[in-house]
Amino acid sequence: MAMLEIKDLEVYYGMIHAIKGVSFEVNEGEVIALIGANGAGKTTILHTITGLLAAKSGSVTFEGENITKIPAHKIVSLGMAHVPEGRRVFAELSVYQNLKMGAYTRSDKNEIESTLSMVYKRFPRLEERKNQMAGTLSGGEQQMLAMGRALMSHPKIILMDEPSMGLSPILVNEIFDIIRSVNETGTTVLLVEQNAKKALAIANRAYVLETGKIVTSGNADILMNDNAIKKAYLGE
Repeated sequence: MAMLEIKDLEVYYGMIHAIKGVSFEVNEGEVIALIGANGAGKTTILHTITGLLAAKSGSVTFEGENITKIPAHKIVSLGMAHVPEGRRVFAELSVYQNLKMGAYTRSDKNEIESTLSMVYKRFPRLEERKNQMAGTLSGGEQQMLAMGRALMSHPKIILMDEPSMGLSPILVNEIFDIIRSVNETGTTVLLVEQNAKKALAIANRAYVLETGKIVTSGNADILMNDNAIKKAYLGE
């Protein structure tokens, strides 16, 4: 059984038919990439999975439980974390306070402190800046903070929306190395990313979206060498 299964998903924004019968699955331990042009519906799918948007029809199943109509805050407590597009850190709070906000669904203080130590180990810059206001961090540091905050909920699966957006090439490499290491330590990853080449390089499988529909899917290494994919998404 898949950890996360999306079946026949239909989503509207008012009269706009944004997602048109999308079905896909994410197995435990995988990195799955959703790639496609701007406006293809990638972010809408993540928002629907995490309960921020309501589906018109279809279903979202997580670990065998239908979560299609479950509110967003309850979905977090089931073991799903979302790193939104544009980082969305709490600018007026310190790095430490932002991280503690990520653990709001957890009650065991010792486990929270243990997770915090793990996050600091993975993101040394966050520990260096733990008392700094999040709004004063660089774009790359804010992305690390958003990822660290998501990890504080100790998720089984983490959904990441455009983690490389607006970052320098060096920082993009660093962020993707971190995503890979997060996966290698047992967290399943669903990745939405404009940088299709980077996404396919770390993914097991990928789904390609065009105007709200999945048009192709397959093993990431095969898609990486597909001429049509290369031309459309890899700039080759």
